[in-house]
Amino acid sequence: MRKLKLQVQITADGYMGGPDGEMDWVTVPWTQDLNDYVDEIWKTVDCIVLGRRLAEGFIPTWEAGPEGETQESIDQMNNTPKVVISNSLTESPWRNTVVAGGDLTEIITGLKREPGGDLIVCGGSTLVRSLIAEDLIDEFHLFVNPVAIGSGLPVFPAGAHRRLRLVGARSFDCQITALHFEPRRS
Repeated sequence: MRKLKLQVQITADGYMGGPDGEMDWVTVPWTQDLNDYVDEIWKTVDCIVLGRRLAEGFIPTWEAGPEGETQESIDQMNNTPKVVISNSLTESPWRNTVVAGGDLTEIITGLKREPGGDLIVCGGSTLVRSLIAEDLIDEFHLFVNPVAIGSGLPVFPAGAHRRLRLVGARSFDCQITALHFEPRRS
């Protein structure tokens, strides 16, 4: 069965965005050691899962070719099939992207049962918290930036008590620390 991986940049105090979704605290540019690490995470991925709000910025940004990215990275993002989780969209306005609405657990469980490589979600605070609340994430890749912002959009939803097993931790030249966790399931 396919795994659902979460890759998200967070603050040292556990936020994935400021109170209004600000990302001005994110460490850029990444160093090559971190880029290589991310490449390893993505080796088994063949589907990107996004929430509608994130998709509206993410997909057009990659289609335009974000500054500082290699053509190989741009091609990988654009050529990887995407599933946008949305109950408001009925069809995709983007190429190589389908829209899935309805019960989140059924959608993700169905995607995990399909043949192919792993799935990855790269943010979208509402979607991420919903996936965590429903215990649908199989691997957590949290990229901790050396900053605390005091308030904002938390990665973990309130009341979502989850036991995690540390698989690995690694710091990088750009001062980001990657924490790799798996959920402890009974």
